[in-house]
Amino acid sequence: QVQLVESGGGLVQPGGSLRLSCAASGIMFSIYAMGWYRQAPGKQRELVAAITSGSTNYADSVKGRFTISRDNAKNTVYLQMNNLKPDDTAVYYCNARSPGLTTYIYWGQGTQVTVSS
Repeated sequence: QVQLVESGGGLVQPGGSLRLSCAASGIMFSIYAMGWYRQAPGKQRELVAAITSGSTNYADSVKGRFTISRDNAKNTVYLQMNNLKPDDTAVYYCNARSPGLTTYIYWGQGTQVTVSS
C-alpha cells in the first residue's frame, strides 16, 4: 500500500518560513520523481516544485524562495519555504510519479499553509 504523509504546514506571518516534509512508503522511493503541488481556494492545483535524481524545477512564483530536496535514505522529500507571501496560502500536496512507460501517480492528503498577519 502506497502512502504519502505530509507534515509541517501551519500559520505563518508574511516573510516567515516553513518546511514541509513528505514521508513515502510502499514505493521504490529513489526512482520516483517527487513533487509538491498546491491548491488555493477557487483555483486549480498547480505544480510548485519537483525533483528527480538529478534535477529540480520550480514554478516561477516560488523561484528563489522555495527549495525542494530529498533524502532517499529516509524516503522523504522536503519543501523549504522562505519569505512566504499571502499568495502562498494553499493546501500543499505531495506527489510521487513513477518512471517508465506506465506511469503511476500517487498523492498525499495535503497540509494547509496559511500566510497571514
